[in-house]
Amino acid sequence: MGMGKRKRWWLPELAGIGLLLIALVVIFLGGQSNHFALYFEDTFITTSAPIDRCSSRHPETPHDKLLGGLLSPDIDEQSCFSRYKSSMFRKPSPFSVSPYLVEKLRKYEELHKKCGPKSDLYKRAIDQLNSGQNTDNAECKYVIWTQINGLGNRMLSLASTFLYSLLTNRVLLVELTTEMRDVFCEPFPGSSWQLPPDFPIKNLLLKYGTDSPESYTVMLKNKTIPGDSNIRPESLPSLVFFNAVAFNWRMENHLFCEDDQKILLKFNWMVVKSDGYYAAALFLLPAYRNELRRLFPVKESVFHHLGRYLFQPANPVWNIIERFYRTHLINSDEKVGLQIRQFREEPIPFEDVYNRIIECSETENLLPKLDQLNHDNSTPIIDKRISVLVLSLSSEFYDMIKAMYYEKSTVSGEMVAVYQPTHEREQDSQAKFHNQKAFAEMFLLSYCDKIITTATSTFGYVAHGLAGSKPWVLRTLNRLMKEPGPACVRSMSVEPCLHSPPIIECKENVRIDPTEVEPYLRQCDDAPPMGLKLYDLV
Repeated sequence: MGMGKRKRWWLPELAGIGLLLIALVVIFLGGQSNHFALYFEDTFITTSAPIDRCSSRHPETPHDKLLGGLLSPDIDEQSCFSRYKSSMFRKPSPFSVSPYLVEKLRKYEELHKKCGPKSDLYKRAIDQLNSGQNTDNAECKYVIWTQINGLGNRMLSLASTFLYSLLTNRVLLVELTTEMRDVFCEPFPGSSWQLPPDFPIKNLLLKYGTDSPESYTVMLKNKTIPGDSNIRPESLPSLVFFNAVAFNWRMENHLFCEDDQKILLKFNWMVVKSDGYYAAALFLLPAYRNELRRLFPVKESVFHHLGRYLFQPANPVWNIIERFYRTHLINSDEKVGLQIRQFREEPIPFEDVYNRIIECSETENLLPKLDQLNHDNSTPIIDKRISVLVLSLSSEFYDMIKAMYYEKSTVSGEMVAVYQPTHEREQDSQAKFHNQKAFAEMFLLSYCDKIITTATSTFGYVAHGLAGSKPWVLRTLNRLMKEPGPACVRSMSVEPCLHSPPIIECKENVRIDPTEVEPYLRQCDDAPPMGLKLYDLV
């Protein structure tokens, strides 16, 4: 009994002391919040609940889950969590969606539903394919995309093939091998874009190549078909292979000539293989220019709109993205994304690349400057949290940048946290989880306020394209390292670069430079003097 009384006597006092200590800590944190931050596994530890600063930064702009009409509302949210949520973490698009593009997408979705897998018209088209003979006036025509190279290349070529399908009224079907399953959501309501497993031709990627008899250029060379745009459709084979893979840094002849496109339009079945952003080359064709102008009044918005329409992360990928963003980035006042790609064919010492990153950052004011003199009380304090997202196959750059901000404070007193989601060491595009993580990192990079990428990196193209942001491009290619010039340049266009533009030789002995066809088609600014890119500033 006495023991119980003693407990009741001192427990309230202990509780009071505890409350007093908590109050003192809160007062201390409140008074000193500008002066320190605690880190645990690179995560800010704060006394306040998480705040979605992304939404508070644009309070006047409600969340537009349909992206200005780009997306159809007719897909079940449970089948694709990201479809109507992924834009919550990204700034509003700088480009409006043209009403004509919205109309075109809705019409395409109806066509895909009518002609897609499991439809009667699809079964009829398969019968025609099996016959080995083309037909005239087919109600449904198809283009089948096959994948090659890394995820960035695949996404750029797939977006290009979808644009080609819009221009030519073809239904897009995608050969998704095991490593590409559960990476993207299905983009079209009511019908799948996946090539059915019972499609009569197997292993399209391996079956069709430069010397395949189904290749359009081989058909012309072997005189299997005449190069006459007036040829009757029923006299053509049932399938044509459109080879848009870079060959000796140039695409094959004939693919972007007016008369040849007229012949290609007559094939009911087409297989496309590409490793690059050949959407830019479609602007070379006079027959498509007016349609492209109506679809994309702003030239540099092509991939931005097509990418956001086509590429929504599948649920396993979205779980990675949302979990990382809410854990590490949501409380940031500013997010800086740094994507570093080191090419095996162009090895450059780590120190040289790192020095370029630091030089670029200092010149362009991309990262907070360090206080080299270690000032104490004289340092002005700014209540600003900056998150630096490092994306690289190696961990060395992350380690160096993290150590840099761990060892020294910033001149203005910003709190800086450095993160790296993964470091895979090697690119393994044949592994599904690798592709899922790569896509998650592309999305996370697209959520950053400032984006720094590596010249010619398709990973970087996809990320800043989805963001609608002009990146700072690190000039870290061998030949660029040897040339005088800045460590990085600000891109003048959001568009990706087509590294290997086609040779335009539609008439014998008459060769046209693709960068001289239209003023908005010019060499790529991230790796001159190569490539082809769409610009709005002339």
